[in-house]
Amino acid sequence: MNGAPPIHALLPVKDLENAKQRLAPRLDAHERRMLFAAMLEDVLEALAGAESIAGILVVTRHAGARTLAERYGAGTLGEARNLGQTSAVTLGARALEARGAAGVIALPADVPLVRPEDLDALLAAHRPAPSITIAPARDELGSNALVCSPPGVLPFRFGDDSFHPHVARARALGIEPRVVPRPRLALDIDTPADLRAFASRPSRTRTYRFLEESGILARFALPAAQNP
Repeated sequence: MNGAPPIHALLPVKDLENAKQRLAPRLDAHERRMLFAAMLEDVLEALAGAESIAGILVVTRHAGARTLAERYGAGTLGEARNLGQTSAVTLGARALEARGAAGVIALPADVPLVRPEDLDALLAAHRPAPSITIAPARDELGSNALVCSPPGVLPFRFGDDSFHPHVARARALGIEPRVVPRPRLALDIDTPADLRAFASRPSRTRTYRFLEESGILARFALPAAQNP
């Protein structure tokens, strides 16, 4: 961290057994689980390789996610039940603040293109506390990474339309948020359209390799008109 206050990563992970329901029309339950596990590992690898991140906390109740987290040196925090991304991030931020973290960077587990340099660039742009930095989703509706110093400075509100509410809440607190677009971080995979966009960009990720080896990639390589 080069003398800067420590920023810890916060990664909420839902139940892998029911992951990515919006892909159900095109992927069966086993494919969705394997896809999500591959994406999670890609994100954990990027977090572990980012020089600016002091530590990683995965909020989950799933044993498989805990095993992957431990493989990358991440700590885990259990939930009594799946309460959703907003509640999981809030729980994790409170825990990290209690442990002395100066700030958190929260991101989802479904942004497999993210690289360590994207995370380091985001944190390099982050101002001293109190401050908020946001990397928006490609549709500029979602918040695909949210940096907060201190961890509890902002009431979180994740979902399909979280970017503008986060900006509005920050400004209501008298904080002008810094918006830092990062193309690789902007692509989260929730829908068949997202998966087609990812499949159109070959990458050296576990996610792309899984799609290729499973035959899913070939299915999504069809012209868009043939993909409902």
